[in-house]
Amino acid sequence: MRKCCVLLFVYLLVTVTIVGSVGAAGFAEAIFAGGCFWCMESPFDSLPGVISVTPGYTGGHTKNPNYKEVSAGGTGHAEAVRVVYDPSRISYSALLTVYWHNIDPTVADRQFCDVGHQYRSAIFYLGKEQYAAAVSSKSALERNKPFKDPIVTEITPASGFYPAEEYHQHYYKKNPLRYTYYRNSCGRDKRLKELWGDTNH
Repeated sequence: MRKCCVLLFVYLLVTVTIVGSVGAAGFAEAIFAGGCFWCMESPFDSLPGVISVTPGYTGGHTKNPNYKEVSAGGTGHAEAVRVVYDPSRISYSALLTVYWHNIDPTVADRQFCDVGHQYRSAIFYLGKEQYAAAVSSKSALERNKPFKDPIVTEITPASGFYPAEEYHQHYYKKNPLRYTYYRNSCGRDKRLKELWGDTNH
């Protein structure tokens, strides 16, 4: 009985390791911050080629932060999403386009009704290729943006990413009425339309 349990544990451990290893399955990941992670999860979640979207915390100076600590603004983390995707089906550049059209890149340390460094907009790049793509994307946007204000979104190297508490995962699906109320009352879609017109995703 004990030997069986040990073997089962080893099997599960190996399985989780393989599934959790982005490179092992040929997948890649991207990390974006754009204010409330509830609202940043849904635009990526339905994209063909996206495997998973995980709300969480990154860019701070403390380990294993929780929502209360991050929302208080003392950890340095931003609310963010980690997007695991299949590069053979969707490119990092395509993810960047979706990202830009779902944030307000003209304001620092806030997004819509949420104010504070924890709600900053930022692209957390993983490697030289993502950095080059992010810089190129931002430069192209600065040349062709449909608004006058400058772009202040950060492009910064990725650091530790900590998944948020379970009740934050897929919040827009679990609590659609509360999610819709929050999104509307925060003025997110109204501001996105002001910035991007009907091209926002």
